[in-house]
Amino acid sequence: MQAIEKTLPSNWYLDEDIFALEREHIFFKEWVCIGREEEWPDAGSHKVLDILGESIIVVRSKEGRINGFYNVCVHRGSQLCATSDKLAEDRLPIKGGVIGSKLIMCPYHAWSYDLDGNLKAAPHMAGVEGFNKEDYHLHKVAVEIHSGFVFINMTPDSAPDFNDHVATLDKNFSRYGLGNLRIAKTIHYDIDANWKVLCENYNECYHCGPVHPELCQIVPAFKDKGGADLNWDKGIPHTEGADTFTFTGTSTRRSFPELNEDEQTHHKGELLYPNMFISLAREHLAIFIFLPESAGRTRLDCHFLFEPYEMEKDDFDGSDAIDFWHIVNQQDWHICERVQKGMSARVHDYGIFSPMEDWNLDIRKYVSDRIGPYVDSA
Repeated sequence: MQAIEKTLPSNWYLDEDIFALEREHIFFKEWVCIGREEEWPDAGSHKVLDILGESIIVVRSKEGRINGFYNVCVHRGSQLCATSDKLAEDRLPIKGGVIGSKLIMCPYHAWSYDLDGNLKAAPHMAGVEGFNKEDYHLHKVAVEIHSGFVFINMTPDSAPDFNDHVATLDKNFSRYGLGNLRIAKTIHYDIDANWKVLCENYNECYHCGPVHPELCQIVPAFKDKGGADLNWDKGIPHTEGADTFTFTGTSTRRSFPELNEDEQTHHKGELLYPNMFISLAREHLAIFIFLPESAGRTRLDCHFLFEPYEMEKDDFDGSDAIDFWHIVNQQDWHICERVQKGMSARVHDYGIFSPMEDWNLDIRKYVSDRIGPYVDSA
């Protein structure tokens, strides 16, 4: 008989001091997914991202590389790119930021850098003793691309092995053609719940029967026996006559060409810590990329990926899958918010896991290994 397993202490989901440790020892040190490569299509294409309070510029260079830098000039520390409407107001003669497809310019003293972060111009510094442009460059974050996903690491000098991080994608999902898929739509969600609550919710289907009636009509195994004994390596079978995640369980879109027999009739899923969920059907993917904003708030983008072969058709319409997922997503986020609210009760010190909430899949070890040594000193 399986022993009762406790969750992490409730304050680990509520306490901003715990969140500060996660920020430093997880999200600033692990590989974090920030999107799909197609979101940076051309030289000069860029985004200014808020990564748990740190402003990061991610830009494609003229040679095609995607680079990442802290949004700070090495001269006097001004932000290079504006991070709010107030900072972008029409008050400065030099706007700064990414200029065309060649430069990043500081609006303060017009120091400028190429899109690889190298200092190219520092006005009135010529002839200053000991000053060499080659010694000054933007502070880099590591950037890697795999299967069309863009990952960054905020502490590149001590980043863990990237190939180890993405090994699951190669091992379990090589036949889905992940790198060739394209975004048909993105839905943004702001969720009033701790990021670990989302992970724990994604990792179990004990809740699927009570929370997801539409989903369980398509995949009854999510409800049978409380979602026990699910074989995620093989995938989870759909109900008879169904083979994908839509309201009917069917689609006229062709299956990804290289799938094996199981993958054409089963649903697969994966959590790639710390911030990505992957749900795979035979002809579309739902990709969840999230970043926490505080102990009790998480922002999440759900990307819906399809095969270009289908998207290029004049009558392409992915709404049968997208609308289905949107209902399932809203159910998940609502129940996660209820969990977050409930855990704040003064009598709730920890929760317990049922046998169906496989403790091998939960987030306790991942988080404890990384912040546990620092908790007592927080």
